[in-house]
Amino acid sequence: MTNPLVGCRICDNNSLAPVLSLGNLPLANGLLTADQLAAPEPRFPLDVVLCPNCSLVQITETVPPELLFSNYPYFSSFSDTMLSHSRSLAEVLIRERELAGKSLVVELASNDGYLLQYFKQAGIPVLGIEPAANIARVAEAKGIPTLNEFFDDRLAERLCQQGKQADVIIANNVLAHVARLHEFVEGVQLLLKSDGLAVFESAYVRETVDRGEFDQIYHEHLCYYSLTALTHLFARHRLQVVDAEEVTIHGGSIRVFVQHAGQGRPQARLAKILEREREWGVDTLASYAQFAKNMAAKRDALLKLLHELKAANKRIAAYGASAKGAIMLNAFGIGPELVEYVVDRSPHKQGLYMPGVHLPIYSPEYLLTDKPDYALMLAWNFKNEVMEQMNAYRQVGGKFIIPIPTLEIV
Repeated sequence: MTNPLVGCRICDNNSLAPVLSLGNLPLANGLLTADQLAAPEPRFPLDVVLCPNCSLVQITETVPPELLFSNYPYFSSFSDTMLSHSRSLAEVLIRERELAGKSLVVELASNDGYLLQYFKQAGIPVLGIEPAANIARVAEAKGIPTLNEFFDDRLAERLCQQGKQADVIIANNVLAHVARLHEFVEGVQLLLKSDGLAVFESAYVRETVDRGEFDQIYHEHLCYYSLTALTHLFARHRLQVVDAEEVTIHGGSIRVFVQHAGQGRPQARLAKILEREREWGVDTLASYAQFAKNMAAKRDALLKLLHELKAANKRIAAYGASAKGAIMLNAFGIGPELVEYVVDRSPHKQGLYMPGVHLPIYSPEYLLTDKPDYALMLAWNFKNEVMEQMNAYRQVGGKFIIPIPTLEIV
């Protein structure tokens, strides 16, 4: 059912170095209904390798995207942090690119319209491209024009034939998901106007490794990017990175600004980030050697804490039915003997069950009525937002266990 990797997804190099293995795990976003609990649950290898040639970190198996995204449970609009982050990006692009009523902004993997809504509110024409049918329907219901398709060079050609080319293309947290990487980036090259700007955002591999964010790794995330790797990728498609910045969203991400080759002048901070990556050793296995050890140490410390709390007759729930959460629960073997249930703000997840460990998912309000002693923060990347929203739970004595980047109780 999976397609094994035969060469690097960017440069085709077949001498890839092992970095980390999480074993055979269920699909992180494969939430289950009650009727599915008794059925066999597919599991797939989750192994990470490094290409020393172009610095791309990637997993070795590709699960068919139709299996991953046909009924996707992640809706970006249920995170206030994501909405604020997106609004800020929209405001910057509208101002600096002087976008107006004759412009066109296209977002690839546009989710539920969480970002495009801010351009639309400013009177700027938008188009979303979203492969998950259930999410595309939500965006359409909000008035965001959305194509329910996977983006590639063929779709880009079709749009160009319809007279549609983009002044701005945005692709946040999508490059990691793309199986046919070169068809995707070639599509960007075709769809982008000659003087247009494309903005990409992905989890930053250096932060992922340094902070021990192993739960960023799941089957949807085929690739883990550095600026070095992204520069190699875009250069193969007559595109150049003209600017980049590190942003804090999702535990540390890299945002890159891309134009057609020869169209823009690279900014000074681009060279600084590339130099820091060289000093860090982005293309050498030694830089990644601590990743597996760090994960094992986090597992041992968290399991020790959970077992001690259970031995003291404390009750434990979890917050965040996220992909990150599914990976942590399954990779660490945290099931109903330690954690009773999970709560999540998204009504699209409530009433379902976590993959693998089969913990039920309830509304966050359940924490207030049930009052478990502790809640394991699976959505640690949104911890400040969650703790603010769940202040009432803390006021009645509830405590959050934060597992990453440093184990703590707050």
